[in-house]
Amino acid sequence: MLTIDQLRAETPGCNIKIHFNNAGAALMPKPVIDAQLNYLAHEALTGGYEAADERAGEIAGFYTSMALLLGCAPRNIAFTSSATNSFARAISCVPFKAGDSILIANEDYISNQIQFLSLEKRLRIRLLRADSLPEGGVDVNSMCQLMDIHKPRLVSLTHVPTNSGLVQPVEEVGKLCNERGILYLVDGCQSAGQLAVDMKAIGCDFFTATFRKFLRGPRGAGFLFVSDRVLNQELWPLYIDMRGADWVEKDRFVPRPDARRFEDWEFNYALVTGSRAAADYALKVGLKAIEQRNVLLCQLVREGLKEMGLKILDKGQKQSSIIVVAIAGKEPEVVLKSLRARNINTSISSRSSALIDYDAKGVTWGLRISPHYYNTEEEVALLLRALGEILYIG
Repeated sequence: MLTIDQLRAETPGCNIKIHFNNAGAALMPKPVIDAQLNYLAHEALTGGYEAADERAGEIAGFYTSMALLLGCAPRNIAFTSSATNSFARAISCVPFKAGDSILIANEDYISNQIQFLSLEKRLRIRLLRADSLPEGGVDVNSMCQLMDIHKPRLVSLTHVPTNSGLVQPVEEVGKLCNERGILYLVDGCQSAGQLAVDMKAIGCDFFTATFRKFLRGPRGAGFLFVSDRVLNQELWPLYIDMRGADWVEKDRFVPRPDARRFEDWEFNYALVTGSRAAADYALKVGLKAIEQRNVLLCQLVREGLKEMGLKILDKGQKQSSIIVVAIAGKEPEVVLKSLRARNINTSISSRSSALIDYDAKGVTWGLRISPHYYNTEEEVALLLRALGEILYIG
């Protein structure tokens, strides 16, 4: 792994901010910034179509880099504008019928829950939620029972919920789905870039994520993994366009053989090159090294918060680089702005984003602290000191 000094030297934002909002949008390293700026400069002088043609090899490298990151083949990768966009494209290719069911967990991401509720109203499908364990996380036995009783058309699980440090057992659920031939969708928006994720180990048909979070890539960029099983079944997104298919006869089209059938023809190629640079950077640092570094940083944060008498809201046997803490007697915006006034970035996780989870925990909001491998022990100490001042001084 690169040294902390090297990582921070390549991260211009470290000179200005103490950034503990990596679950929102991480600070981009210079290779990611430079890749986008260089492409835009070339495009401005050459023309949009011409630049894309001239940089075709670099653009194609995006799929190779992502395949290395995820343990799959380039044909299984599609570039999209966001994790939510990827998620919508994935579920739009599933041939739902009235009476079908979808199985999810209580902790699943807000946008996913809303999309499924919309499908429930529009297509008259049934949304099922598996039970949660007392110690946190989805009850795999409950999922198994619901699969066998209802035979859902789709199972969906958020790997790391946005409002919690919880890490869900996506591999165990994937095994159950594969044994039963059920399509399996994993939201990896908060896991990609902080955890080593392997598509073969997870066993999913779709994996969706963004680049702006722990992958440290640009905003407005996401990706979608699509399994060979889906590609071979010739499932395609509902609103497929001329990038995803060939118009071969007046009343017939043929979808592309690879995951790029889920892409749109119109692309922001500067974002593609920036996203490739982000994937390459994560590979250079090493996902296992990132995981190990994050465990250390999170341990320091959690121990410090406990020493201050604060209640950490995270549950589950395995936890990630997201720490959510309850701060009684303070308004969320006051805490957030007070930290920002000290050049410390965090974020607020509100009940509206996690109704089921937060109602069970009896809270309406929490302060979300999300360290990443380029943060330092000194920054953790400054964060804890600042929280102490806000709590006990005002």
